[in-house]
Amino acid sequence: MSHETLNAIMPYFLPVFYGIVIVLVLPLLAGYIVLLERKVMADMQARLGPMRVGPHGLLQPIADALKLLIKEDIIPEKADKLIFLLAPLISVTMALLAYAALPFGPVFQIADLDIGLLFILAISSLGVYGIVLGGWASNSHFSLLGAMRSAAQLVSYETAAGLALISALLLGGSLSMKSLVEAQDQAGAWFIFFAPCGFFIYLVASIAETNRAPFDLPEAESELVAGYMTEYSGFRWSLYFLAEYANMIVVAGIATTLFLGGWLRPFASFHGHILGTGVEILDIFPALLFLGICGYCFWRAPRQPVPIQKLVMVLVGGLFLVLAVVMFGSLFVPVAMPGIHGAFWFLAKVLTYLYGFLWFRFTFPRYRFDQLMKLGWQFLIPLALANVMGVGVAQILRQQLGWNAFAAFGLTLLATIGVAAWLVTLNDRRDRDQAAAAAAAASAPAGGD
Repeated sequence: MSHETLNAIMPYFLPVFYGIVIVLVLPLLAGYIVLLERKVMADMQARLGPMRVGPHGLLQPIADALKLLIKEDIIPEKADKLIFLLAPLISVTMALLAYAALPFGPVFQIADLDIGLLFILAISSLGVYGIVLGGWASNSHFSLLGAMRSAAQLVSYETAAGLALISALLLGGSLSMKSLVEAQDQAGAWFIFFAPCGFFIYLVASIAETNRAPFDLPEAESELVAGYMTEYSGFRWSLYFLAEYANMIVVAGIATTLFLGGWLRPFASFHGHILGTGVEILDIFPALLFLGICGYCFWRAPRQPVPIQKLVMVLVGGLFLVLAVVMFGSLFVPVAMPGIHGAFWFLAKVLTYLYGFLWFRFTFPRYRFDQLMKLGWQFLIPLALANVMGVGVAQILRQQLGWNAFAAFGLTLLATIGVAAWLVTLNDRRDRDQAAAAAAAASAPAGGD
């Protein structure tokens, strides 16, 4: 194959290759996020979690997938069978398609679209059709009510999330995901430091968008018998959860790209080098981290009670040793270094964001549905509007009047926090007035002859 032919094929080959990798790896990754979730929950509750299937329960996701594949697939007799079968596929397809414009580093991206963020938000919002159609096609009141709840929740919190993201767009001046990361590199700071309220609003809204606790009302088993998926079983039931976990990674990727610097390492503007080399000091951290995990695994291996667990700990230590060698070796290969280290930092931030999801699930009690909607419409959306105006004013102060960036954004941040405090006070007063009116109505004498 000639060099010209290879150059002509590569622009088409790499996006297809990246897409295949995502489709093949994502289901496995979602399964192990579930395992991580169960392990984190067990750790917070002072127990071990899954331990039976494989060493330390490492094969539990494989066992769960096999169980769901061989489980009986039940379709209600009076359901709309075609829509019932297609609805989970709609949710999964939309969740996977959103990855097309999400950059997992400076190299690993299927398509760098000029409207990348708008594309991701538009595609992700279509996933609600799979939920609504699944609930309607089931011919069940429980499923339909769960679907309506989910539609109301997603529409409400997508509004707050979109307004929160506008603050990052004002700072970056582009809808391209790569351009937004490059804007943070040029600014010398992540956008979370300029718009922390925007990040907070998006964090809360993203939890509600993905139906995660404490906002998992569409799937609240105690109220709706599992909500919109009540009539689903087997692998078709698991597709909804695959879409949910895929959307969790999408929202984590959006937050990482817009507010946490994307693939940029912390202190990206610091370029101190090791004496006598062209290697930056902070770029050694990933290799040292993997090397530390490797040493920990080798130290723990002899202390395992079962031989197979000792072997697995050694294998895991060997894997991290290989990763440490790759991370260290890439420092001396300028072509490979940005892609490998960029992917490491991006995935590290995404996993940290996902850990926050797990932490919140096992910390906060579930909201009532009226509390959920009140939080979205009476607090988050007004606060998001105030945050957008604050960021806009800060941009004017900085660009037109020559203010220092942190002084301008610090002043408008205080104003936004003041609006948040006023909204909390207003909502508390409204709740007290409603409670007093209800008490008065209850104590009023009943009418008679």
